[in-house]
Amino acid sequence: MLKDYGLDIQRLFLEMMLQDASSYVRVQNIYNPENFDRSLRPAAEFIKKHSADHKTLPTVEQISASTGIKLAHTPDLNEGHFEWFMQEFESFTRRQELERAILKSADLLEKGEYDPVEKLIKDAVQISLTKDMGIDYFEDPAARINRYFNSGGQVSTGWPQMDRLLYGGFSRGELNIFAGGSGSGKSLVMMNIALNWLQQGLSGVYVSLELSEDLCALRTDAMLTNMGTKEIRKDIDTTELKVKMMAKKSGQYRVKALPAQSNINDIRSYIKEVQIQTGLRVDFVMVDYLDLLMPVSAKVSPNDLFVKDKYVSEELRNLAKELNVLFVTASQLNRSAVEEVEFDHSHISGGISKINTADNVFGIFTSRAMKERGRYQIQCMKSRSSTGVGQKIDLEYNIETMRITDSGESADESSSGFVKKPSIYDSIKTQSRISESIKTDEVEKITADVNSAKLKQLLGKIKQS
Repeated sequence: MLKDYGLDIQRLFLEMMLQDASSYVRVQNIYNPENFDRSLRPAAEFIKKHSADHKTLPTVEQISASTGIKLAHTPDLNEGHFEWFMQEFESFTRRQELERAILKSADLLEKGEYDPVEKLIKDAVQISLTKDMGIDYFEDPAARINRYFNSGGQVSTGWPQMDRLLYGGFSRGELNIFAGGSGSGKSLVMMNIALNWLQQGLSGVYVSLELSEDLCALRTDAMLTNMGTKEIRKDIDTTELKVKMMAKKSGQYRVKALPAQSNINDIRSYIKEVQIQTGLRVDFVMVDYLDLLMPVSAKVSPNDLFVKDKYVSEELRNLAKELNVLFVTASQLNRSAVEEVEFDHSHISGGISKINTADNVFGIFTSRAMKERGRYQIQCMKSRSSTGVGQKIDLEYNIETMRITDSGESADESSSGFVKKPSIYDSIKTQSRISESIKTDEVEKITADVNSAKLKQLLGKIKQS
């Protein structure tokens, strides 16, 4: 049965607040004078302003003199009374906020503004007092540490070098961004990671705002079967057999194309619909890519990249936490990164707003020549949970099948006792070398003769003078 929070009970809420300052402090995060009846609203507003300005609650006499509203003292209140107050005031506030959100939503729907409606209703429903007191740091350190590393986090990327850089891999509920220039292979990197996770038995969805569903699937076919797209076209039966065999021992996978300028609600709705219709357990979500999304929480011009990307990246990270999934997306590098060999935050298109929100940011460094040689380099630009910033890893790339695999040890690991492979950066630097055909003793001999002749000429000139 719906409770009736009439004028008398609202008055009682204010009176009990004035009686116990600690109760007022506990409800302060949900306290809103707009929720009270018009006849009591001036008193509610006076309480809020007085406590903010003077750091103490006003007396009933002050309220009466300032607003003309008479409130009574409520003596003989015990702990049980205040527990009732906390419970009822939370329910009252949630109901009032929800009622106001519904009324506001009706106006928005009439104007055709649908996206903010969900947030209004969701925020109202989720109103509650803070009951979670957090973790007791000293209570059980071992259980706390195990809980962090075993609660669905630290999932291997399928590339051992990257796993070592990230202390184990990606974690659920985090936002991971791969940044690269046009044609650098952002989609390929994401598809390869998705395939690595499928081979680990995880299930997920790949949402593309740029490529068609069939093209995304065809690229994954090439990676999975180790066949080039030309071979696949000639031998579809073999491709089908390999894909079906893989399906028996891997997770489930859905590829969905959404139009550019879609928003987080479109992605959320799709994932929920997939879960309901297919029963798919979503472990990871790939969104290709962040720059093509529009925010829900605010109306922003597409030209204002900094603000747009700030809202979009925050909404993506919130979605990752809400679904508790591994979340990977991509972003564009700006023009200043075209001639660069090493990337930093200034090379991210749209500014630093998305980097501030993301948990891990990686730059993709490659070129046509590098792809032909079968090389990719991933540069760590930001990491919240590791010290990998500034480190690089070199990966192998098969230009025919588009498969990216771990090439061995990274260039930064020579100090760890591993054999150091030449990095891509070192390979493109100009270096001077002496031809092996010239022997060392011959070089020294020639140099000595030349120096001796010059010395004799100099001494001869001195004698003549």
